[in-house]
Amino acid sequence: MSPGDVQIDRPSQALATPGFFSGMRRIFLATRPAFLIASALPVLVGTAWASSAFHHFDGLLFAIALAATVFAHAATNVYNDVSDDLIGADAGNTDRIYPYTGGSRFIQAGLLSRGQMTQLALGLCAIALLLGASLTYLRGPGVILIGVAGLGLGLLYSLPGPQLSARGVGEAAVAMGLGVLPVLGAVWLQTGSIDVGAILICIPVSCWVAAILVINEVPDVEADRRAHKRTLVVRWGAPGARLIYRGLTAVALIASGVAIARHVLPLWFGLASLALAVIGLLAAQRISTARTARARLKQGIELTLATQAIGCTCLLVTLLVERFI
Repeated sequence: MSPGDVQIDRPSQALATPGFFSGMRRIFLATRPAFLIASALPVLVGTAWASSAFHHFDGLLFAIALAATVFAHAATNVYNDVSDDLIGADAGNTDRIYPYTGGSRFIQAGLLSRGQMTQLALGLCAIALLLGASLTYLRGPGVILIGVAGLGLGLLYSLPGPQLSARGVGEAAVAMGLGVLPVLGAVWLQTGSIDVGAILICIPVSCWVAAILVINEVPDVEADRRAHKRTLVVRWGAPGARLIYRGLTAVALIASGVAIARHVLPLWFGLASLALAVIGLLAAQRISTARTARARLKQGIELTLATQAIGCTCLLVTLLVERFI
């Protein structure tokens, strides 16, 4: 096997070089930036619905809301690494599929200490809260409820004690925190209200992001079980994960169909919904805990990430087309 064929399953030690810019790069990459699109896109979708249905767009509110959501998500990612290191879930995870599962590995690789990661999470939280405070000034105290709910769910997902991820409700918390709240919060910020259309649109967005968590839990199942992190996949195994995934795919398709029937979305969006459902079913078929099926599982994870990104982008484009054409 040539060096180019070796699978990279940890962050590069080149990140350990000293210097200000290297340190900033470590901080940036420790937030797992590739996954931040999962929270950014729902904000775009909600804002697009407000523009399409209510013909209202405030660029300043949108920019602050997007930044606050991304910083809150980044804080959640970093603190999740701290929590999983505390309980030993990441340190003992030899079955991870890097960079998708098993955390950023920055603590385990010695790039940042647990204390430094904790400080980073707190700093990101502080920035998110400051941005939320500015939104409260601009839009009123209702923002506090949305912000506290979103950031709270993110932190309680990992916080030892409550640790929603270990109680079989972490998947629902992620669906709320990275699906329902970003979409409905963005709509409320722009319009001051939430309508049936916004609720219908947030359902598939929530299902797509929850599916990411479900399939990402599969390769980590043994490490999570040893750490007493009782995710739905730990509780139900691979067959249960496939069932949950297919259920999420079906709910996303049904919600899209209802949205079309109620003229929230145009008829032609049905083609995109069906295509996304097919991709979802293909991904579900690849869910397995067998080590011989890891390549197929990795494909399933990548298909799931693509489904969320493509699905939200299709919604965004559809709503913008309806608004301006």
